[in-house]
Amino acid sequence: MSSAAEIARQTQQREIRNRWLLSAPALLIIFFAAIGPLFVVLAYSFMVKGDYGDVKFGQYSLDGWFSVFFQRDIFDDTLTLADAHLSIFWRSLKLSFFTTLLTLLLGFPTAYFIATRPRNTREIWVFLVTIPFWTNLLIRTFAMQQVIRNEGVVNSVLMWTGIIDQPLQIMFTDTAILLGMVYVYLPLMILPLYASMEKLDFRLIEAGYDLYAGRLQVLWRVIIPLVKPGVIAGSILVFIPSLGAYVIPRVLGGGKNLMLGNLIELQFGAGRNWPLGAALSITLMVIVMVALLFYVRNAARSGAQHG
Repeated sequence: MSSAAEIARQTQQREIRNRWLLSAPALLIIFFAAIGPLFVVLAYSFMVKGDYGDVKFGQYSLDGWFSVFFQRDIFDDTLTLADAHLSIFWRSLKLSFFTTLLTLLLGFPTAYFIATRPRNTREIWVFLVTIPFWTNLLIRTFAMQQVIRNEGVVNSVLMWTGIIDQPLQIMFTDTAILLGMVYVYLPLMILPLYASMEKLDFRLIEAGYDLYAGRLQVLWRVIIPLVKPGVIAGSILVFIPSLGAYVIPRVLGGGKNLMLGNLIELQFGAGRNWPLGAALSITLMVIVMVALLFYVRNAARSGAQHG
């Protein structure tokens, strides 16, 4: 009996070793292509900035991290908060939150509509949702610009109907950035929601109505708890790219309404302050990780409550 157990143990160890060997190439690629550059950026954040936009190797400083939240007056060297950076942080978090919220409000009924269609037509609706992914992000952003600019579709229709006398200034505002991100990231919310709703047992909804529950009660107590994994997945897929958006704020914000991605690019480009840009990049990654942990903990807590 002990011999059989020893053979089984050796077989299991051999299988584990083979799995590690088979996955080693992929793990090395992940390390050198993803984790490795992060370590480089982290190292740059602790170095002294160079005179021409690089860093001085072998010279270390905390100025990059210090400049993320604080700044010194050029005349009397007094210490103050970096108001510009904090306002950009706030704008990025605010616009990302509202983008997630609006895409959820628009994507939830859309996904429910697709999930309630006959099976032979659902693929067509999903196909229509994925069509925007065929077009480059920059082109889609310029398309939104043509819709909301002063001579665009929205202002032309409003002026033609007599609702307004002069064009609304939507371009180069936070509203323009918000509209652009909602338009671009809406499919990323619809698809996970649809994946959850497709598996929904609609007999539970009928049971709710049989127990004299109203539509809002059925929505809040039956549908939303069952499709919560899709809500969480869609929120993650929308919030994270919104937080680091670069193209949309650059085109629709006009360079005046910066977000974190634009601020990071500015430091690596015109600002010639690589340590600050690296520190901002790591800070953005930390914010994303905190958001992910928040969503994961909520999902785990919800799963525990529902057995």
